[in-house]
Amino acid sequence: MRFRIPIASAPFVAVIFCLTLTGAQPGHKKGAFFTKKYRNLFLEGGHTQPEIDRKINAAFQQLFHGDKENQTVYYEAGLNENGPFAYLTDFRNHDVRSEGMSYGMMIAVQMNKKAEFDALWNWAKTYMYHAKPEEPGYKFFSWSMRTDGTARDNSPAPDGEEYWTMALYFAANRWGSGKGIYNYRAEADQLLDAMKNREVITGKTVRGEETDGAEFNAQYKMVRFTPNNRRPDHTDPSYHLPAFYELWARWGPEADRPFWSAAAAASRDFFSKVTNPNTGLAPNIASFDGAPMSFGNRPSPFADDAWRTAANWSVDWSWWQADPRERQLSDRIQAFFAAKDDNYSTRYTLDGNPVGNPSHDIALVATNAVASLAATEPARARKFVDALWNAPVPSGLWRYYDGMWYVMAFLHCSGQFRIWMPKH
Repeated sequence: MRFRIPIASAPFVAVIFCLTLTGAQPGHKKGAFFTKKYRNLFLEGGHTQPEIDRKINAAFQQLFHGDKENQTVYYEAGLNENGPFAYLTDFRNHDVRSEGMSYGMMIAVQMNKKAEFDALWNWAKTYMYHAKPEEPGYKFFSWSMRTDGTARDNSPAPDGEEYWTMALYFAANRWGSGKGIYNYRAEADQLLDAMKNREVITGKTVRGEETDGAEFNAQYKMVRFTPNNRRPDHTDPSYHLPAFYELWARWGPEADRPFWSAAAAASRDFFSKVTNPNTGLAPNIASFDGAPMSFGNRPSPFADDAWRTAANWSVDWSWWQADPRERQLSDRIQAFFAAKDDNYSTRYTLDGNPVGNPSHDIALVATNAVASLAATEPARARKFVDALWNAPVPSGLWRYYDGMWYVMAFLHCSGQFRIWMPKH
């Protein structure tokens, strides 16, 4: 849950990205979950594996352990009874967000950085987690905290819980579960159960009284924008992660596995409904039938949150190859941005008219690159991959969101954002 007005913050990088669609054909059991093979778009583009590894490691080092004023978003914050803890901050807004903390943990487990993973999880459980049954956010996490551990907004945002759950399952499978908060499997099971089944609770928050329920709508089998029952129920297209839901249908609490399988199918259908049939652009928020929500008389635009939607359907295609429509969606959105040459902005109406002042954010460069995992036009898709390769590691005021997606996109496009399977 995160909105900002984009400004000219990152050097423009031609976002026409890569992907040769070598051999990926629709069919049963062709995705990476079944084959254990992940495409390396950079290798396909002529870069060597040592070059690729250096790029990824340098980005991690800068964003997690670089200069504290201009580079890093990761800050160590001391010790408690569970060991070291650290937070990952949106430097521009000086807050700690559930989105960023869960992204940081996902990056850490993918890169085998257990110390950083545990430190982030310790801070999240210490300061962000709602442990009291009378709290509306009980069993969830506050979406925005100050860096001193006090709440700016202690309502939950489901995208954080989604990424935390997946990162915890991967940690359990890669490293094995420990004790207490480091029993990754138990923590993931508990969080996943709450996301679907948590009862309705009314209580006080820092913004007043709130009534929260589960984070998924049981009727539509879709993630909600907020579990706050006092607001009209709706969704955020970029929160839809069918690639994760398929794993929860296999690894999560048994009683709910059919639900997660159905949720994956519902999200795939939703992607085709919510995106514009000409541009492939999705809105920031939408109703469950795919219609964009409106702010006053203005329908929700394609903006910061919505950038992620193309990455979500493309990773789903890469891992599962369950819905060929996802390839059409990647082709559509890449064709839209390719037509802009070096000139595209980051906020549009869904039919493709720019909104506000022009800007160019590396996070959109990154997500457009990940779209190449599902695209079918090799030359066009390759340009988007090249744009990501040539982009600098984000620094300065906007390094948080740009930086997290920069690293995740490099992992996705290099075949190093993987499904960590149970060892037995």
